[in-house]
Formats: sequence, structure tokens, C-alpha cells
Amino acid sequence: MLSLFFVALASATLLPGGSEVWLARLWCLGEAPLALWVVATTGNTLGSMVNVALGRYARQFQDRRWFPASPRSLARAEGWYHRFGELSLLISWAPIIGDPLTVLAGVFRLPWWRALAWIVVAKGARYAVVLLLAHHWLVPLCQ
Repeated sequence: MLSLFFVALASATLLPGGSEVWLARLWCLGEAPLALWVVATTGNTLGSMVNVALGRYARQFQDRRWFPASPRSLARAEGWYHRFGELSLLISWAPIIGDPLTVLAGVFRLPWWRALAWIVVAKGARYAVVLLLAHHWLVPLCQ
């Protein structure tokens, strides 16, 4: 189960990962669903909070040539973020766009506790759905 924690943590950062497959595998092996949900949600949330921290830290370098976002694109992202606000973190579970959303939460200084609350809701809901789907679709394959 510790492996699930680290796979979920890594897949929430900008590194590629497949925590859902690992979660379903462990479910097939008979691990307790509630424990799987807690471990996956915790690991993935901590990974996203690493992204928030990176965003907070990276903002101080925005004037450097090597900074990955131009002032124009940063201003556009800020406008988008302020338009949709912290609720955008409810889709932090989504592939491709979820990780950058958590970085933006840090860049635009969303308070830690609010970022954490939205991310826990999003990540917890995703893993609950994965476990529900595993229960309904994988039963014949796991036996």
C-alpha cells in the first residue's frame, strides 16, 4: 500500500503517473477500499501541494529570462484564474490541466488551507469514482 502512496504522490506532480491503475490493481488484490481511498487521496493531495509550493516559489523568478512563462502569458493565466477562481481546483484531478492548475494556485498565492481543501475534495472524489468503477467493472477480472 505504500507503493500506492508514492505512485499517487508522483502522479500529482508534473511527473507522469498512473495512480488509478495501481489503485485498481491493489483493489483486485483484496486491499480494503477505504484504506486504498485514504492512501491514494493523501498521496495525490500531497503531490498537488508540492505543485502549489513550487508555484509560490517560482513566482519570485518571473523576471528572469529562463522563467517558463512570458509576462503576457502569466497575465493571461492570472486573468483566467481570477475569472474561475479557486473553484478551478475542483478539476485538479484531470489529466494534463490539473497539475498546472495547482501550480497556478501557488503562483497566485491562494492560501494554503483553501488550496488544500479544494484539492482534497477533487482528489477524493476521483479516487472514490475509480473504486466504484473497479467494483462494478473489474469483479470478473479480479477473480
